[in-house]
Amino acid sequence: MHLKEVFGQDVIRKRIEEMAKDISSDFQDKPLVTVCVLKGAFIFYADLVRSMSIDPEMDFVRMSSYGDQTSSSGKVIFSKDMEIPIKGKHVLIVEDIVDTGRSVSYLRRVLEARGPQSISVCALIDKHERREVDVKVDYAGFALQRGFIVGYGLDYAEKYRNLPGVFEIVPD
Repeated sequence: MHLKEVFGQDVIRKRIEEMAKDISSDFQDKPLVTVCVLKGAFIFYADLVRSMSIDPEMDFVRMSSYGDQTSSSGKVIFSKDMEIPIKGKHVLIVEDIVDTGRSVSYLRRVLEARGPQSISVCALIDKHERREVDVKVDYAGFALQRGFIVGYGLDYAEKYRNLPGVFEIVPD
């Protein structure tokens, strides 16, 4: 297999700056909690929040539905919960990729039960090839129809997260 670049680091940086500007404008003067979904979103999340002109509260959750496979197991594992209360606040879930939609749909249900004013979803990649659950991505970096991608936080069996861009794994 080899890696084929899909989105380079300059394109990603520019798009994140645009997204941060939109999010900052939409949540200006509102109590916002940004929630990074670990591990995949950590690089995107760091760049996104540093590009915002607002000062949100930041928290983290850890969920997985892939393990070391290239397709979702269908079972969401929720292993780290938030520490910040979100009742009455706006919440922005920050994901690396929305693929099947199961993980973000599950997280949204968990957080809705905690009484936030609103919940929005932000994803670097909004991918539709395997979508099983109808999920709205309010802030999408890039739309992608298909392909197994790695880099910029996205992994395959815990490898390739450190790549500066997003790449498709292509079989030889």
